[in-house]
Amino acid sequence: MKRNLVTGGLLALLVVLADQVTKEWALATLFRDGAVVEVTPFFNLVAVWNRGVSFGLLASDDPMTPFYLSGFAIAVVAGLLVWLARAPSQLLRISLGLIIGGAIGNVIDRLRYNAVVDFIDWHAFGYHWPAFNLADSAISVGVVFLLFDSFLGDSQSSDSQISRGDGE
Repeated sequence: MKRNLVTGGLLALLVVLADQVTKEWALATLFRDGAVVEVTPFFNLVAVWNRGVSFGLLASDDPMTPFYLSGFAIAVVAGLLVWLARAPSQLLRISLGLIIGGAIGNVIDRLRYNAVVDFIDWHAFGYHWPAFNLADSAISVGVVFLLFDSFLGDSQSSDSQISRGDGE
């Protein structure tokens, strides 16, 4: 249990630190000038304040919205920490660490700025994916790993139960 929390917790801390450093850089450069930096024909760096959640959903001018969204995220993180403490696989610990770190990174923004700092902009053929940040990326990768673990983890635990004679 302690090993799980240390593994996932260190990864979450690494995500939070990397997320906050990149956001500080974006604030100091992109947000200062409001510039769009064209890195490649399909990738830009932009300055976007996201007052909602994914894709700007639940955005509101209500001054309490950042606190509602932060409170919800903190409750989710608490549940994920309980799950992390009981995580049976390394992949699940990594998944939860990424998700927890990303959620905390965005909560920090909401409490500091009443919005989340987004600055990564992918686009192709005239279509833009909504701007996002490193915390969002960590959450997305964590969810993908979580899905892999749900498929691989069940078969691995079933195989180990059968080999020990615990299966039906």
